[in-house]
Amino acid sequence: MDGGWLLLAILFSSLGPGIAIFFLPEHRQGLRTALNLGGAGTKLALVGVLLAGVLRGDEYRFSLPLMPGIDLVLAADALSLLFASLSAVLWFVTTVYAIGYLEGSPRRSRFFGFFSLCVSATVGIALSGNLITFLIFYEILTLATWPLVVHRGTSAALRAGRLYLAYTLTSGLVLFTAIVWLTLLAGAEGFTPGGYLDGLAETHATTLQILFVLLMIGFGVKAALVPLHSWLPIAMVAPAPVSALLHAVAVVKAGAFGIIRVVNDVYGTELAIELGLTAGLLVVAAITIVYGSIQALRTDDLKQRLAFSTISQVSYIILGVALAGPLGIIGGLVHLVHQGITKITLFFCAGNFAETLGIHRISELDGVGRRMPLTMLAFTLGALGMIGLPPLAGFVTKWHLGLGALEAGTPWVLGVLVLSSLLNAAYFLPPVIRGWLGERREPWHEPLQAHAGPTRFETHWMLLFPVVFTAALGLLVGLFAGLGLSPLGWVSLIVRRDYSLPEFGL
Repeated sequence: MDGGWLLLAILFSSLGPGIAIFFLPEHRQGLRTALNLGGAGTKLALVGVLLAGVLRGDEYRFSLPLMPGIDLVLAADALSLLFASLSAVLWFVTTVYAIGYLEGSPRRSRFFGFFSLCVSATVGIALSGNLITFLIFYEILTLATWPLVVHRGTSAALRAGRLYLAYTLTSGLVLFTAIVWLTLLAGAEGFTPGGYLDGLAETHATTLQILFVLLMIGFGVKAALVPLHSWLPIAMVAPAPVSALLHAVAVVKAGAFGIIRVVNDVYGTELAIELGLTAGLLVVAAITIVYGSIQALRTDDLKQRLAFSTISQVSYIILGVALAGPLGIIGGLVHLVHQGITKITLFFCAGNFAETLGIHRISELDGVGRRMPLTMLAFTLGALGMIGLPPLAGFVTKWHLGLGALEAGTPWVLGVLVLSSLLNAAYFLPPVIRGWLGERREPWHEPLQAHAGPTRFETHWMLLFPVVFTAALGLLVGLFAGLGLSPLGWVSLIVRRDYSLPEFGL
């Protein structure tokens, strides 16, 4: 158990406080806040220690036998740390936001208990060392997020929860079938850069192709690949912190991360190309990118538009992995971080508009930039980042995806990226223009809720700080993308070292 204590500590830093919060009476707000922030801060610090250790070349692994030949394995590599670091940073910020957002609301102990379990499962997914362990935490994530989706208890929330369970439990069954089948075929191997199925290619090619399709279906539901995406826009009835968590940190990222692991660390890109698997995945990702953007254009509801945008944007990750070349993989992996930072900013902004001024629709945004300038500035940066304008994070993603498309000999992908960017502009610029230049015809009804004011800030500081922080972070990771410890620098390290690929120009 090399360094296993640290991996367990990272898991229990959110699991322990989460379990304790379940038993807190609603009026124990101070203790609940201390447990939430203490757990989030501890996890962030521990992930920092793990990051430093991996950079030194230290190995971290924990193994627990489940049954003969099958172990629960936690392990830390550069790829797992990419996802774990994103989860730790954004969970801390989302915790601050959720505390402010839910102030005075009922059932907070239940909410924050499941909130902590959700993040524990997400970090467990990041640190999983094999598919069996991944599946366990993946299904825990499904069960932990359902109470968050239905938190408000309305008929719309309960309907969204039923649809969410129908999709995710069915996909979990498909995933379970595929993983058991693959384990019987190849053994319970750990994730291996370059894959571990090469020896089966000649004798079980058709079986490996079938298993790949099943795995893509199992992970594709949470990744919201078309046509497995319908649950995601409906789940937007959840509170804004839950929407932010679903889109930027937990559920959709877990699906995308599963696809990354299967393509890169189970099959390996060379075998995936040889079996003709990446071509189909590339087409599905391209269709999802365009479809999500078109659907985003058709709705006036702000959170719904952001949800369809997520369907489109997460598939950039899949697109990069399916390009199966160094530059394409870099573009896909770095978007795991860039999309998370940018999309959480946009959902925080939507939550601020709704909680402070009762704004839920794009047509209601006229002049809001003069009333909430910092929130609107953050929304603008997030929107421009999603469009892909330099020097924001989204530009870094699209630049590398474009280079990856040329490297892979698939120039038609450039057309998809250009079309997607134009569609991004078509659905993100109108709310930005309305917010800054629109004329408000009626006075604002403010503050909508007690915790939104009165204050010298435009809204409660616990709602404003996370928005400003993540918007600034999205700008910084774009401006300083060339640094070694930037998301781009870390992803480049993963591609060069973990996947044994040659040096290449960036």
